[in-house]
Amino acid sequence: MAASGLQLLGFFLSLVGVGATAAATVMVDWKKLVQGKHRSYEGLWMSCGGVQDRATCEIYHSFIKLPDEIQATRIALPLSLFLSALAMLVSTVGMKCTHFMDGASQSKSVTAMIGGIMFMLSGLLTIIITSWFVKVVLQNFYHSPPLIRSEFGNAVFVSWAGGLLTLTGGAFLSCRRCTTMSSVSISSSRLLPTSDPKSNYV
Repeated sequence: MAASGLQLLGFFLSLVGVGATAAATVMVDWKKLVQGKHRSYEGLWMSCGGVQDRATCEIYHSFIKLPDEIQATRIALPLSLFLSALAMLVSTVGMKCTHFMDGASQSKSVTAMIGGIMFMLSGLLTIIITSWFVKVVLQNFYHSPPLIRSEFGNAVFVSWAGGLLTLTGGAFLSCRRCTTMSSVSISSSRLLPTSDPKSNYV
């Protein structure tokens, strides 16, 4: 029962992390530039600019002309989401609260562990690419003139949070030792000899 709850917690955390990663992927403010009242934002798919609430957005028409950090992040985050989608399917089959593979408990446990590892890889990919994006933006910030210094926006923090939650949830799902210990304790409690009330009578 405890192992099933741990798996559900891990799956829920992973789902929240995947949702945050998906939100960060479509957000516009990965990079921002503030020049007085004028603000411009660069996302993975479009750029926006304008004065306060009057902003106009334009979709990128050329992938090659994009900066390297946007190109790499634009490839890595959808790949992370695709890996998370596969991890959801695998984890659903292997979780104790589902009825798939009920006749093979060992294989079911291994399947849940594989799904958790896939979630962990997805979370690591998100964290690594986001950290590299921030590193490049900071390097360009310190080597650019003050008027054109771009900073990283809120999408970075959402992406970091999504990767961390996905990684943590995958760690809970892949905790096969916890599942094994729970199964062993349950089976051992069933094997313990029980006292027969009739033996007390002569």
